[in-house]
Amino acid sequence: MERFQTDNTVSQKKQPRQQLSKAMEHMRFAVTVDPVPHATPSTPPIPDSIPPTDTKSPPETDAYGVPASYEPVRNPAARSHSPSNNQKRTDPFAFGSRYLEQGDDIFEFNAWDHVEVDPSYREFSEQQYEKQRADPVSDFDRKRFNDNPEKWWNTFYKNNRTNFFKNRKWLSQEFPVLDEVTKGNAPPATVLEVGAGAGNSAFPILQKNRNEGLRLHACDFSKKAVELIRGHELYDEKFIRADVWDVAASEDSENGGLPPGIEEGSVDVVLMIFIFSALNPKQWNQAVRNIWRVLKPGGQVLFRDYGRGDLAQVRFKKGRWMEENFYVRGDGTRVYFFEQKELERIWGGEEQGLDEESSPLFEVAHFGIDRRMLVNRQRRLKMYRCWMQAVFRKPGSASEVPTSTIRQDKDATETEET
Repeated sequence: MERFQTDNTVSQKKQPRQQLSKAMEHMRFAVTVDPVPHATPSTPPIPDSIPPTDTKSPPETDAYGVPASYEPVRNPAARSHSPSNNQKRTDPFAFGSRYLEQGDDIFEFNAWDHVEVDPSYREFSEQQYEKQRADPVSDFDRKRFNDNPEKWWNTFYKNNRTNFFKNRKWLSQEFPVLDEVTKGNAPPATVLEVGAGAGNSAFPILQKNRNEGLRLHACDFSKKAVELIRGHELYDEKFIRADVWDVAASEDSENGGLPPGIEEGSVDVVLMIFIFSALNPKQWNQAVRNIWRVLKPGGQVLFRDYGRGDLAQVRFKKGRWMEENFYVRGDGTRVYFFEQKELERIWGGEEQGLDEESSPLFEVAHFGIDRRMLVNRQRRLKMYRCWMQAVFRKPGSASEVPTSTIRQDKDATETEET
């Protein structure tokens, strides 16, 4: 397509998109693919004949009618040429079943599951971390980014509004409990989303909801984000309420540090999608305490966030490193990249700084590391992504009477089967 100018009659052809953005040019060798790709297997060979999976009995209901279903829905893996179980061409596509095997063309699809990074990329990543540490954010910037984080998120949502994130239609597949609580015959349930943003998780849940007793509280510490949710065409206070709330609020703040309209021990499910990473590590303890306080015994925390080694971490250059695995983006928002054992310590109550007498001890009901390779056919790029996904469960059952302190609640459940 050409554009013509009348006076100087100069034709300007549309320039082709550059292969790499300026932010990624320094990692060209690690993310570009040779003209003739040679796939290497990331998993053991999968037999042509796959035995049927065991039939699972329906999940038992847990506290307050919330089903105790934790693991994501996964189809059995299959070879790309198996006519009996060709998961690589399933529609709609299901995460977790597309394996990259010997002989596969990596550009046949735009994403592959369970792909470990290659040695050259791993070596490059470690070199990047060393460079990031050697050139950290200035003390002045460190203070202004940490002192008023909601300011930067307000600016983010003012600039991007609702068009930045895609709707998360995959939530029910990754967290089956969301499918259960939205069924028409499900008992009443309260879902609290922390860090709801512009509603990209909340509204897909409401669109599939058939449960008249479902109540969804969408909270974010950005006033602008809450305004966007309240102004959405699907916002109906019969089912959803949006409020400003800082998950790391102290117990001395308004409403005892709890979200507006939420009482202690009243929530069945807490949804935390890419929100914990936005906190300063110094805020983790208080955030975990507040989540513990709002949950009923047996309640679940549905967690998904960035893992160490994700492309977003590797691509950071100078002036963004604040402390180990903790960075500030160009727009002033913060992000942390987690390890599995680190998250298990934080939510299991063993993180340093937590008092043994008041430690919330969540059960790690499920934990998975989502390692995915995304590819761009046109630019011949490979991008390694890494996300942490877990379900943390507050011990207890519906038969228990909620108690006023964390330690008492823990003691009351030590001898009970869960």
